[in-house]
Amino acid sequence: MPEQPYEPERAIAGTGMGGAMDLAASEAATLEPAPTGPAPAGPVGKPRSLWSDAWRDLRRNPVFLLSALVIVFLAFVSLWPSAIASGSPLTCDLARSQDGPGPGAPFGYDGQGCNVYTRTVYGARTSVTVGVLATLGVSVLGSVLGGLAGYFGGAWDAILSRITDIFFAIPVVLGGLVLLSVVTSNTVWPVIGFMVLLGWPQISRIARGSVITAKQHDYVQAARALGASDTRILLRHIAPNAVAPVIVVATIALGTYIALEATLSYLGVGLKPPSVSWGIDISAASPYIRNAPHALLWPSGALAVTVLAFIMLGDAVRDALDPKLR
Repeated sequence: MPEQPYEPERAIAGTGMGGAMDLAASEAATLEPAPTGPAPAGPVGKPRSLWSDAWRDLRRNPVFLLSALVIVFLAFVSLWPSAIASGSPLTCDLARSQDGPGPGAPFGYDGQGCNVYTRTVYGARTSVTVGVLATLGVSVLGSVLGGLAGYFGGAWDAILSRITDIFFAIPVVLGGLVLLSVVTSNTVWPVIGFMVLLGWPQISRIARGSVITAKQHDYVQAARALGASDTRILLRHIAPNAVAPVIVVATIALGTYIALEATLSYLGVGLKPPSVSWGIDISAASPYIRNAPHALLWPSGALAVTVLAFIMLGDAVRDALDPKLR
């Protein structure tokens, strides 16, 4: 076979079997690897965090929006009750005892001749104040104790676990009857102190479990390997990633503490007159439920709506912060 002259425009490409295959220059060019340089610059979306994703989900949740509106209204009423209710809740007229709704008193009057509408509005301040302060105290104390126990472990964890078991064994209402029956103060602080005393173990156990889970992650191990102190690891790496369950439980517990305050006041060991509270009004209206049911209906309804709003808010926050429910 005659030898063909060498043509520069011909290229030799190796095959996968070790042989050779003649290709035209135009065909060989098509086998050149694609350029490996950086991709063209374009808009890059900022990565979303757990909190940004949760807020996006909450804004689309009608349960959250409805409960948030109720809570915002309650906060407004608690801060400025005189904006929607005129007169003093302590002003009563026995001549109007058990009267029905009338001008200036859309909810009627109770057994002492007090304006039920005014007392219901002003009662929101006391109940919400007790619930918020008790929740803050329980969350701070329980988170600190539980977080330290979960992070350091050892004897501290064992001792705290046994202490929480002891507090869990104390019935809340019975404990309130025993501890608050000897208190003569008419302020909200004894009731708040009692709730913090018996409420921190639940938050502590939640915080302990969250910290134990978070400290096993790689970013915590990397921070420890780089020489970060325990304080920095707890505050900068563990706390932001372990606080979500605490927030969920605390939000639901806020409504529970409001109901607990009303229960203790109804039993006569919580807030006492002249304090204005839904529990006090419910207790005072109970003997007149047949003759003046309106005096019992409105404070009871306000209490039920408030507790339900906080429980619904807690459920919505839980669904948004739990990645397993997405």
